[in-house]
Amino acid sequence: MAKIYSNPFPKNDNLKPKDETISHLLNYSKALSVINYNKLKFEALLN
Repeated sequence: MAKIYSNPFPKNDNLKPKDETISHLLNYSKALSVINYNKLKFEALLN
């Protein structure tokens, strides 16, 4: 098992997300609201 994890992970610098993916994540983060009440956290998606 140790031999499997000892191999270096191949480096791939060509990873670039699509503009559509970035737009989706930004819109989701804008719509997410986290409300702290005492020691509780409430998450609400406002859309």
